[in-house]
Amino acid sequence: MKRLAFYFDSSNCSGCKTCQVACKDKNNLAAGSLWRKVYEVSGGEWIQKNKAWIPNIYAYNVSLSCNHCEDPICLKNCPTNAIVKRPDGIVMIEQHKCIGCKYCSWVCPYGAPQFDEEKGVMGKCDLCADYIDQGKNPTCVDACPTRSLDFGDYDDLAKKYKEVDHIYPLPDPEIKKPSILIKPHKDAQMAKEINPEVANMEEIKHA
Repeated sequence: MKRLAFYFDSSNCSGCKTCQVACKDKNNLAAGSLWRKVYEVSGGEWIQKNKAWIPNIYAYNVSLSCNHCEDPICLKNCPTNAIVKRPDGIVMIEQHKCIGCKYCSWVCPYGAPQFDEEKGVMGKCDLCADYIDQGKNPTCVDACPTRSLDFGDYDDLAKKYKEVDHIYPLPDPEIKKPSILIKPHKDAQMAKEINPEVANMEEIKHA
């Protein structure tokens, strides 16, 4: 079965958030709503060497939307069956069935589903399914000026891009098998060892 997925190159991302803006514009999202978010991860410490203090710090970006999981927990927890998975792996919310209970947002480990206050229903990235059906790319992929985003069949992307790994702040990929492959920034290894944090959490959590 086909499994459409995103690829993200954290080593090449400048954190410009053009992907975030393009997604917001394409989906006509209300103020305060983002279906794609750019996480600014940073951390580190000062190390004393003789009489000098040396910075041992790091920073990188992670662009994240719905990951269209192979085993979507949002779908399993929707009481009205408003969340469906297409044969190509795209996980979608059929808003005419949604009652806005927010169960999907509570269980999603990536914070993808978001409540639309104006419509009273949930919404999230649908991988620009309408564009894909027309043979086009998702808008975030085409908008990225550094070409840090790509999409395609998961297995094809895995063959094309070899250097992929888990990266903070994403949870263990074995939990829900997300359809995303990430090339880590060179500093991502440090985040596994030295006090990482999302520096723009106020922006992310209120979006």
